[in-house]
Amino acid sequence: MNGFRVGEDDFEVDGRPVRLLSGALHYFRVHEAQWGHRLAMLRAMGLNCVETYVPWNLHEPRPGTYRDVEALGRFLDAAHEAGLWAIVRPGPYICAEWENGGLPHWLTGAVGTRARTRDEEYLGHVSRWFRRLLPQVVARQRSVTTGPCGPGGGPVIMVQVENEYGSYGSDRVYLRRLADLLLAEGVEVPLFTSDGPEDHMLTGGSVPGILATANFGSGARAGFGTLRRHRPKGPLMCMEFWCGWFDHWGTDHVARDAEDAAAALREILECGASVNLYMAHGGTNFAGWAGANRGGGSLHDGELQPDVTSYDYDAPVDEFGRATPKFWAFRKVLAPYASAPPPEPPPPPPALETPVSAALPDWCPLDAVLEALGGPESEHAVPPTFEDLDVDRGLVRYAVTVPGPREPYPLRVRGLRDRAVVYVDGKRAGVLTEGTPTVPDPVAGHARVELWVESLGRVNYGPRTGELKGITGGILHERQYLHGVRARALRLDAFDVPSAVRAVPAAGPGEGRPGLYRGTVEVGSPGDAALELPGWTRGFVWVNGFNLGRYWSAGPQTTLYVPGPVLRAGANEVWVLELEEGGERIGLA
Repeated sequence: MNGFRVGEDDFEVDGRPVRLLSGALHYFRVHEAQWGHRLAMLRAMGLNCVETYVPWNLHEPRPGTYRDVEALGRFLDAAHEAGLWAIVRPGPYICAEWENGGLPHWLTGAVGTRARTRDEEYLGHVSRWFRRLLPQVVARQRSVTTGPCGPGGGPVIMVQVENEYGSYGSDRVYLRRLADLLLAEGVEVPLFTSDGPEDHMLTGGSVPGILATANFGSGARAGFGTLRRHRPKGPLMCMEFWCGWFDHWGTDHVARDAEDAAAALREILECGASVNLYMAHGGTNFAGWAGANRGGGSLHDGELQPDVTSYDYDAPVDEFGRATPKFWAFRKVLAPYASAPPPEPPPPPPALETPVSAALPDWCPLDAVLEALGGPESEHAVPPTFEDLDVDRGLVRYAVTVPGPREPYPLRVRGLRDRAVVYVDGKRAGVLTEGTPTVPDPVAGHARVELWVESLGRVNYGPRTGELKGITGGILHERQYLHGVRARALRLDAFDVPSAVRAVPAAGPGEGRPGLYRGTVEVGSPGDAALELPGWTRGFVWVNGFNLGRYWSAGPQTTLYVPGPVLRAGANEVWVLELEEGGERIGLA
């Protein structure tokens, strides 16, 4: 029998049993010029397969407008060239600590809690997206011998239905519809689901007749025992072995001991199971695509916990592509289960040879940036949400008048998501959050109030996935709602046009004020680098037009990863969009 199949006890390739030793590596979190190196690192660890999600919102920023969907196909071709099989998890929801769990803002803004259900409006959008996406997968299945990968077939051996659905819902009609849609669009390789090893998750997230897998970070025997109660037959697989973890802004860095993780991996393999390391290489949440969680324990309904830009994940291959102690520990554990000794790791990518720093002399106030790059201003009875204004990532300036004359009263924002810098009659009056929604000093009328509101990342897991951003509940002066709110949006992708950014008029030295800072930094021999921002507070950085992501002095992340291919010998253009208080210089090290 040709191709890949799910046997009664094992996975099989061409009729012979195989164990999948897979690692997660997301093509959208790694600069394309570095895919080959990172895939070679997976091979050198002893893996035979790579797994990737597909973020719908990255590829369809507006309904029917697509952006480089072919990137997935190029990544799968690179995996094939590296000698790896591939597991594809197309969602439509992916979690992944990614903005909105990969669901487009325009979709969740329209359908709300009907997302991830059998709702026809929602499924209509999913169907259109899958018709556009799945040819990249279908042509590269191992069963397809006439596609771009040639007569031996492509690397794709399995495709996931939804993602950890049992942690969210119980609509089996929806899951069956998704599975049927994948099959109708030409997927021939086995389908699977993945859920936590708990009864309610497996009953809510699995589909009869489709392989069920489990996700966990330890306790393999107990986890697989639960899975076996639901699925007595079929190969065992931990589809997400959480060998590290991610960080939130304003908290401590999370790390997992290499030997502890290696022992947990060994237990999985001793159970006779296949495994997918989550993550083998985490990469970076470039361009502000980091998601967020909610605290509050198992209900995930508490305070917002936005994710940092780095997705290093304490993975065996770190954000810079370097082997860590965990890499070598895993390589040793995996070796007895591999079909052949692993190759040696490839040479490390070039690193920046000489640290450099530079001032950014051009400064443009935020109002000027908004005037040049923002959308049109509109007036509304109540504050529009980011979704109303078609903003996925970025900020919105809300402006409202406090009528007068009147006494000073508290000014507060209901339903603020997520952070607002407030100005009263042009003077900064404070920073508001969801948990501290009231301006520190009472405001008298007549006054003009501006609130520059930023989304820190849409929730990617739990019941509040898809919640609206911006001012979602109104602006109150004492008990009185303020109406006639003017709003103007600044999307991050407005900075994708370098000529437009360069054309924003400068207004002298910034002296730490919020706004856009521009300058150049001279580099001798380019290579991977860390961008340092001493004295800067919160915002975004671009190098040669490439958006490195969000920085924030709240930590724990203190530098931003700069992929070597982004830099060039000589002058390198740097833009910093500072939203609170800027520094004097930036550095590369």
